[in-house]
Amino acid sequence: MTSPDPESIAARRTVALQLITQAGDVLQQGLGQHKHIRLKGIIDPVTQFDHLSEAVLVDGLERSFPADAIRAEERGGARDGAWVWHIDPLDGTVNFAHGVPIFAVSIGLAFEGALVFGAVLDPTRNELFEATLGQGTRLNGQAIQVSNASDLLHSLLVTGFGYDVQTNPDNNFLEFSEFHLRARAVRRLGAAALDLAYVAAGRFDGYWELQMQSWDLAAGVLLVREAGGAVTQLDGTSDMLREPLSLVASNGRIHTEMLRVLADLRRPG
Repeated sequence: MTSPDPESIAARRTVALQLITQAGDVLQQGLGQHKHIRLKGIIDPVTQFDHLSEAVLVDGLERSFPADAIRAEERGGARDGAWVWHIDPLDGTVNFAHGVPIFAVSIGLAFEGALVFGAVLDPTRNELFEATLGQGTRLNGQAIQVSNASDLLHSLLVTGFGYDVQTNPDNNFLEFSEFHLRARAVRRLGAAALDLAYVAAGRFDGYWELQMQSWDLAAGVLLVREAGGAVTQLDGTSDMLREPLSLVASNGRIHTEMLRVLADLRRPG
């Protein structure tokens, strides 16, 4: 793989941080407003603010970097290219639609398949998590690191469930139950990007989820890795843009234990 030009990353970072702030303002202003909710699936909503936030991000990136590819949740995929943006304009739409202030904007950037920049903004708490490859992870400009929990018993975990949870037998309930018995506690916030950001900040010790899209995790994966943590798929492989996507993120110290629990539960027979 060709190494990316640091100046090219820096230029894209500058634009991305400007755009994510603008998108966050759109969502913050829309939180208390009436929402037009359309269902993409049985329980999978999208609001007009998903589209407004995505327009800010996608249109801004297309103006600044027209040769870059963009994969965004509402507009879907785009052409391939060396530079690929993975964008979730509103991660936590169900929360947002119900007026629950737990949601985020997520922007991840890959160069030739390797993640090089990620930013996650929580507009309700004015918290901006960002990481650039090789430069660590920051929260509002201050360096952050993963936790030092050394075993599951003393760990706070988080997880999520797919929108097909009512129809898919591989729905994470078995895994949720098992980790609840083995860990200090398990939470479910409903916003994957924040789950990953909180692992990077040491607020959660570990996170797993069975079925994801690249825009769900691209930014957060780099946040965790640059904060000293570990991220793999459920099978232990480290390519987090290879579909189908699953995820185990941790402070690194409990990663092997989490993978072992998952492997035992999902072993055939």
